Amino acid sequence: MLQSSPDWVLRLRAAADQPPLRERVPLRWGGIEIGFAEHKVLQQIERAFSYQQLTVLRCDASGWHVDGNLTESLARIALTMRDLSISDKWRNEQLPVIDNGDHVLGTVERAAVYPLGFRTRAVHLVGETSDGHFWVQQRAMNKANDPGKWDTLMGGMITAVDTVDTALERETWEEAGLRLHELFGLTYGGMVRIHRPTSDGVGSYISERIDWYRATVPSDREPINQDGEVERFAKVPRESMIAGIVAGKFTLEAGLVTAAALGY
Repeated sequence: MLQSSPDWVLRLRAAADQPPLRERVPLRWGGIEIGFAEHKVLQQIERAFSYQQLTVLRCDASGWHVDGNLTESLARIALTMRDLSISDKWRNEQLPVIDNGDHVLGTVERAAVYPLGFRTRAVHLVGETSDGHFWVQQRAMNKANDPGKWDTLMGGMITAVDTVDTALERETWEEAGLRLHELFGLTYGGMVRIHRPTSDGVGSYISERIDWYRATVPSDREPINQDGEVERFAKVPRESMIAGIVAGKFTLEAGLVTAAALGY
């Protein structure tokens, strides 16, 4: 049974359910809502296409629409956003474009996802130890989002070529140098959602579903980063981890997942 939630958990949940900083409008493809963007951003993109005499993005009485093959049109839109400096850092990584039922409709460059308010999915792994501690990672200082903050043992996006299972396996190796078969008691923990704006300067909005797992890391294994995106790892007791979350040293995502793992 879930415990009653302390104030720090309630604050996390409030922070994870925030309206946009500025008004946003739906973006549709084939009548299906796929995103949620600022009107002026869409206008900038449409204006750039009008100069090229391309009909990829349009606005009519019913709102904003992407025309044509979704993946191809979004590729054009993402490149135009990069040229206009209204995208996030370019990653050369495709994420799935999903509807509100998590059905995949196409793919899009990751840099365009948050500015256009597309829904995303991620996976986290809570790494416990046999003596009741937790393995946590400090994000690299050059990360685009939350550099230097602490996170769960592993947290990563589900890309267009992933399932939840393959993302869990791949990210656990890339971030922590651990294979799933080496862990004890790997189980699905649950799901948390985040709806919040960011302060990245390009009007981004995160609408993300996070599926999280838990497992025990054997006492003879320590996480070792493989992809250069982790500054360091630490093994901390429950009380220290909660104190770090309360002090704002952890990412919001890690705080929410940790709260759920602790039974709140």
